[in-house]
Amino acid sequence: MSRGVVRARRPAADDCPLADEASEVLRDVCERLGLDATGARLLRLRSNAVFKLRADMVVRITTDPDAVTRLPVVLAVARWLADRGFPAVRPVDEIPGQPIVHDGRTVTFWRYVRSTGRPTTRQLGRVLRSLHGEPVPPMALRRLTDPLAEVRHAVEHAVEPGAGVLTSDQRAWLRDRIEELTGRWLDLDTGSPVLLHGDAWIDNLLRLHDGDVMLCDWDGVAVGPREWDLVHTYHGQRRFGLSASDVDDFARAYGSDLRLWPGYSTLMEVRDMYAVGIHIRNAVGDPFSRQELPRRLDSLTRGDGHARWYMAAPA
Repeated sequence: MSRGVVRARRPAADDCPLADEASEVLRDVCERLGLDATGARLLRLRSNAVFKLRADMVVRITTDPDAVTRLPVVLAVARWLADRGFPAVRPVDEIPGQPIVHDGRTVTFWRYVRSTGRPTTRQLGRVLRSLHGEPVPPMALRRLTDPLAEVRHAVEHAVEPGAGVLTSDQRAWLRDRIEELTGRWLDLDTGSPVLLHGDAWIDNLLRLHDGDVMLCDWDGVAVGPREWDLVHTYHGQRRFGLSASDVDDFARAYGSDLRLWPGYSTLMEVRDMYAVGIHIRNAVGDPFSRQELPRRLDSLTRGDGHARWYMAAPA
């Protein structure tokens, strides 16, 4: 499945100041902990810089200013789920004092899960159905009441007006559009709140050698409407190359089809706007985000709901 998803290589670290800065943080933190960062491999650079160490650990480094207060709960929920037998990637408990703050970055260490091949949207649907059937854990989890909060903050604070990331017209349009979509989100008739993964995209599902799967990247974990976890797959067909059969398989595996829900159109538009925030935040230091942001903004301002977007830099 998912052979149509637009993927390509990340820019080399020497082309990307964000990657350079994260690599320096990685070296410093590993040295402080007595870990060897030699040969660390950059796996992903989005809201986090994600590195694989030779010691079979994954290191996640974020610049999110709220991470230092949010990530202790994220770590606790991932442990709680894994202890209950849910297929969640575990933190490395042998690393003390997590999350670790260094030079304004927040760092967490996770067990590396060796994966092979691509998981299916059917598997993702089953995993999410299981997750949404779990009780809400006893930790003080955030409530997902405003999915565009980070985008709003990025528009107002992440980049200076003179940085060349957003024009004054784009900034004004984004403010108005975010306000409109937030009002429509608040009017949605959603079901009872459940435990959410928060970023339930197929890339965050790992396929193991035995064919089972494991869910990773728990940074967005929250309590809120299940529809938020479901929309990512439907949005994947809209923007990133998932097929109609991928989405049909997902809906059957989950047990309901979001396309039949009256709030579907609004939720897709909210998800479109949500997908812009990371590129506003990263555009100054990441060449790919600086290239991708205008593509996304152009399609949104034109009302083009089907323009193809990229997940990583074209090769």
